[in-house]
Amino acid sequence: MSAVYKNIVILISGSGSNMAAIVRAAERRHWADRYGARVVAVISNKAEAGGLGVAREHHIPTAVLDHKGFASREAFDAALMTEIDRHDPALVVLAGFMRILTPGFVQHYEGRLINIHPSLLPAFTGLNTHQRAIDMGCRFAGATVHRVTSELDHGDILDQAVVPVLPDDTAKTLAERVLTQEHIMYPRAVEKLLA
Repeated sequence: MSAVYKNIVILISGSGSNMAAIVRAAERRHWADRYGARVVAVISNKAEAGGLGVAREHHIPTAVLDHKGFASREAFDAALMTEIDRHDPALVVLAGFMRILTPGFVQHYEGRLINIHPSLLPAFTGLNTHQRAIDMGCRFAGATVHRVTSELDHGDILDQAVVPVLPDDTAKTLAERVLTQEHIMYPRAVEKLLA
C-alpha cells in the first residue's frame, strides 16, 4: 500500500522566491519523512514566471493557467480549482500569486489556503506596502503569513516577521530586507501547519 501524503500546491506569478524557500525547506528538513508532506505542484497564471523553472529544477510538476484566456474571474478560478484539485491538496500556498481570488475559490479551500503579505497586517493591506510604510513614518515594517479569507489580506495571522525601517530606506531596500525574512518565515509557518 502506498503512503498517503499531505500534498502542497503552490501558486506563483513571478520569480517564486518564496516558493523556492518552501521547496528547499521541505527537502532540507525532510518534510516527506517527518510529516508525510510534499510539494506536488507549482501553478502559475503567467507562462514567463521564473519560478516555474525553479520548480522544474526540483522535479516538481508545473502548470500554467493564463487568466487572460478566461472570460471572467469566476471562470479562471473554476479552471484553477480543477487544476489544483487534481493534486488532492492538504494545503494551497499563495507565494506571490498576484490575483484576487473569488469568494467561491476561497470557500472551496477554507482552512487549507494561506498567503504571505509584505506588511505587518492588519496595517497596509493591498499593494505598495513598503512605500506606504515609509510615507507613514513607520519605524518597523515586515511580513505576515495568514489564512486567506474572502476579505483581502485578512484572516488569522499564522506568523509575522519584523524589520526596522531605516532612515535612508527606499521601497526597494525595505522590500529586499523584508523578503529575506519572508524566506525564513514562510517555510516555518508551513511546517507548523504540517506538524
